[in-house]
Amino acid sequence: MSKRIGLIFILTLFIIASQAQQQLNYPQVDTNSYELYQQNKWQELIDYAEKAREQGIDFFYLQVRTGIAFYNLKKYRSAAKWFLKAWENDKSFGWLQEYLYYSLVFGGRTAEASKIAGIFLPHVKERIGYADREIISVALEGGYCFNPDFEELINAPHNEVAEPEGYYGEAFYLKNYHFESFDLSHRLTPGLSLNHNLTYIGINREERVDWGSLNIFPIDIRQFQYFLNSSFVLGRKLYVSPSLSAIWGNYELFVGRLGNSGNKLFSSSLLKYSDFIFSTSLWSHFGNFSPGAELNFANINDVNFTQASAWLTFYPLSNVNFYITPRVYFKSDEENSFGFNTFGLSGGLQAGPVHFYGSYFTGEMENFIESAGYVVSNFPGTSENKFSGSLYFPTGKKYRFVLRYIVQDISEKYRVYNNGVKSGEMNYNYVKHTLTGGISWNF
Repeated sequence: MSKRIGLIFILTLFIIASQAQQQLNYPQVDTNSYELYQQNKWQELIDYAEKAREQGIDFFYLQVRTGIAFYNLKKYRSAAKWFLKAWENDKSFGWLQEYLYYSLVFGGRTAEASKIAGIFLPHVKERIGYADREIISVALEGGYCFNPDFEELINAPHNEVAEPEGYYGEAFYLKNYHFESFDLSHRLTPGLSLNHNLTYIGINREERVDWGSLNIFPIDIRQFQYFLNSSFVLGRKLYVSPSLSAIWGNYELFVGRLGNSGNKLFSSSLLKYSDFIFSTSLWSHFGNFSPGAELNFANINDVNFTQASAWLTFYPLSNVNFYITPRVYFKSDEENSFGFNTFGLSGGLQAGPVHFYGSYFTGEMENFIESAGYVVSNFPGTSENKFSGSLYFPTGKKYRFVLRYIVQDISEKYRVYNNGVKSGEMNYNYVKHTLTGGISWNF
């Protein structure tokens, strides 16, 4: 028994001694972390700092060195966490201000960077090119959309399928459209920016009326959209982004009527329309995740509805070189309560100087609102699938070119009327393709 007690006593002393050897202290952590910092052993420094914090040791320079280690590994979102902790302890160092600013910018948290930069030292603001009030960017973009199925649709026997003989059959076929867009972003105060966008869309459709004979009329739609968006940060990292989008346009519609002698005549009338969307988005940042939600109130094509969405952006590399965002949309109107509407998946990838952004949507997209009311499907018809891809090419420090390709399936209706009352309809489908290009100047 005495031998067993002796062995237990020796083992206990060994464990105590071993723990004592592993126990760290502040001077030791400061010395060792500084040596790892000087040797550029970034991952070892991160692991060592984590070990020290597990034992309750943390201080300003350990936070800074941890942030610099993550920064040099290009894990900017992780770096920002430690720079912010160090910033809370001491805001006087210019070099820390620079590290903090760029880690936020490169981590996709530009509004926070703008807000914090407002209290930076003057020479730091000058070095990073920051002003409390300034124009951030100006952009021009144009695009062309075409329907390769147009000729086939025009000549399709829709009148025979829908049986409008003796009735009034009508459809509107998209031929093509072009758009031109001007965009301006500027900062009002640190952390508060405004974005303005004015877009003109010229849409060419052809109206088909089967009434005694086949009649084709060109429809030239002239549409404008003004988009106003603000973005700011509440508290430390709650992003708020309300926006307003106003859409208006006009076109000449041809309508059949009966003359005094019962003969069939056509006359034209100028129609005007207007749509609006009010949106509010909220999101925040937690490590490599950014959850968010958006609520839209809209009136499009004389239909009032509410659309809500929620998303989660994941940055697996802790920077904006690669990110992915699944998003779900819900919709309600006067006839239907909230229900699932659409699923979206988007993401970005940086390859050298080129940045690729792609998105895919699937669901019941009618009068569909994508991004804070900026992209609006207010053309007639519904869609079940939409894909878009964008390539960004920077040129120098101030210029960036973008090329986009969008493909989307569309379903519209051929409608039949009897004495002015709709008596039947049939769907027709096509795929529209859009090519766009633009340039932006960053100030």
